Formats: sequence, C-alpha cells, structure tokens
Amino acid sequence: MNALPGIFNYLVVVFLMMAGFYVVIAQGNLIKKLVGLGLFQASVFILYITMGNLAGGAAPIVTEGVTVYSSPLPHVLILTAIVVGVATTAVGLALAVRIQEAYGSVEEEVIHASDLRDDESLFGEPAACDREGGQ
Repeated sequence: MNALPGIFNYLVVVFLMMAGFYVVIAQGNLIKKLVGLGLFQASVFILYITMGNLAGGAAPIVTEGVTVYSSPLPHVLILTAIVVGVATTAVGLALAVRIQEAYGSVEEEVIHASDLRDDESLFGEPAACDREGGQ
C-alpha cells in the first residue's frame, strides 16, 4: 500500500488518457471530441510535470546548502504546450461553429449524409464510395 502514493499521478494520467481517447473515438459530436482531446491533453501535461519532479530537488535557485535541483525544462515545455493547446481548442471550436452554420449540425453522421446527398445531386448518381461497397 506504500507504493500507491508514488504512482497515484500515473494512475490519474492513465485514467484521463483512456477517458479522453474513448470520448474521441466513441462520440460523433465534434464538440464532445474537442472535450476528449482536452482530457487527453491534460493527461499528457500531468505526465510531464510528474516526471519532471525530482524527489528532494529544490527550485533551480542557487542557495547555500542545496545540492540537488529539479530541472525547470519540463515545466517550461508544458507551459508552452498549454498555450498551444488553448489556441488549438479555439481553432477547433471556430471550425465547429462554421460547420454548424454550413450543415446545421455538429454530428458526424449528419454531416457525412449531407455530403453524400450533395454529391448525388451534383453527379446524379451515388458517390463512388457507395458504388464500391464503402471503399
């Protein structure tokens, strides 16, 4: 039971990663997929921050009596990744808004069906993927 506190962060990482991956794979709603990507991203942030922590390490500020320092590099990289993640999420949400305006829905099945109907109306025949058995 003494090992559990040492691996607690890693258990949280695995849970968040699998939950985010499941949401991205299982959901057809584009907004829910973005939430799943956010969960997955948070798990990666926690993983890197946990790995960057050094037992007994102090902040990298030179003081007397401190010989073991933690590297600030993982924290700096995660700070940059958070900024990139927020920007990526904003772009994804903007695309979802435009898709909602164009198709009237953010569900993958509705969007795909609408595209197939548009292809049939333009060419007067089923799309190539329908004729070849979904290939």
